[in-house]
Amino acid sequence: MLNTLIKKHSFSTFPQRALVVAALACTQADVILAAEQRAACGVPGLLICPQPFDKELPDTHNMLVWDQTSRVVGFRNTYRMYEGDVFSTRGVKPFELAQASRKLPAIQYVIEDNSYNIDNYLANQSVTGLLILKDGKIVYEYYDSGNTPQTLWTSRSVAKSVVSVLIGVAIKEGKIKSVDDKITLYLPELKGTAWEDVTLHQLMQHTSGVVWNENYASPNSDFSSMTQCEAKPSPYDCVLKLVKSVVREPGVKPGEVWSYNTGGAWLVGRVLENATGMTIAKYLESRVWSRYGMQQDGVWHALIKDKTDMGGHGFNASLRDWGRFGQFVLTGGELPSGEKILPQDWMSRSTNWTTAKGSVTPSSPEGQYGYQWWYSAPPAPDANAEPKQASNSEQTYWARGIFGQSIAINPAEKLVIVQWSTWKNAKTPNSFYDNEQVLFVNAVIKALDANNKM
Repeated sequence: MLNTLIKKHSFSTFPQRALVVAALACTQADVILAAEQRAACGVPGLLICPQPFDKELPDTHNMLVWDQTSRVVGFRNTYRMYEGDVFSTRGVKPFELAQASRKLPAIQYVIEDNSYNIDNYLANQSVTGLLILKDGKIVYEYYDSGNTPQTLWTSRSVAKSVVSVLIGVAIKEGKIKSVDDKITLYLPELKGTAWEDVTLHQLMQHTSGVVWNENYASPNSDFSSMTQCEAKPSPYDCVLKLVKSVVREPGVKPGEVWSYNTGGAWLVGRVLENATGMTIAKYLESRVWSRYGMQQDGVWHALIKDKTDMGGHGFNASLRDWGRFGQFVLTGGELPSGEKILPQDWMSRSTNWTTAKGSVTPSSPEGQYGYQWWYSAPPAPDANAEPKQASNSEQTYWARGIFGQSIAINPAEKLVIVQWSTWKNAKTPNSFYDNEQVLFVNAVIKALDANNKM
């Protein structure tokens, strides 16, 4: 190839020819290197391959019905099963997560008069990774099913909370004026659709009033259709057509009804990208990943590489970097340098739960959803009973993803808990899985409080 390019040009002097030959050789070397990197790690620009690197991968068309063995392989290889945009550390020294001086005390919680410990929890939840940070230090770290500290695990909807944080960064920078802006200000292609009068505030709280079927068990749901779009060669056009085709709930105005909506969450990501002129991955890299001191490059699921990422899910990173991100959020968006890159009240606004119809439940009487963050409490025995709480546990807020992915954050307790799982089912209303997660976090809070008083 190099000789062919040289023959197409004539040069008056030997030095000119030598310089061009050298430049073309460098270009050819870059092309070869890029190809080798893609062959090695599966994603252009990802220089260090995550481990383990499984050879046989499950079919993305079947993501919602993978068995648990396939789900382990699929979730730790999602970063290379779709197009992806790398968010890099840019070689910054990792922010240290030191080991705590004391180990995690014995954990005990009760469900229906049965007592459980941490080993029961790991088995019940099909946990493949668990990290507990107290005061920014590691009190517990666990990997299973072959996962390692170098594994990039997919977030599912935990990514929604990551995008919500980035919206806050963009607001502080003035790239987004206000959450009260109508989303058509940033997405004019939505004029004339069911989304036309929806504000960014309503979009993030999932109170758009737009009909969206999120049923993970139904092959005919909107979410299932989105999954099939993502498995196609041109996913962006398919997803856009799907999201633009939905209708408004008759008689329901924006802000009146809460209904979880991944189609709307994708639009939150599109607002961020259009407002900043960057992909979600690049904005995350430039504002957080390379400045906080993450240990490893991550990959964001892209619908069009280097142009449009998937805002509803698609964040892939190591367990400790999930924890570092949780620690960053816990401090209200403070970098190790001391600079705060979120508005002062952003996390309090993000966890001001909507009381729109559908968000209020017996266990969440003040609402269960904010700016793509969850409030979760064990269900009350009846409508008049108060849910059981540990000390300060009502201040825990959650990033959640189907099949058991989560980041639980409690600023009052200076606690971050990250979980990777492969639940047998994606999610069911008032599921044992969700309730057990909350009881486990409450038990960790109690045990650590007791340990600190010893």
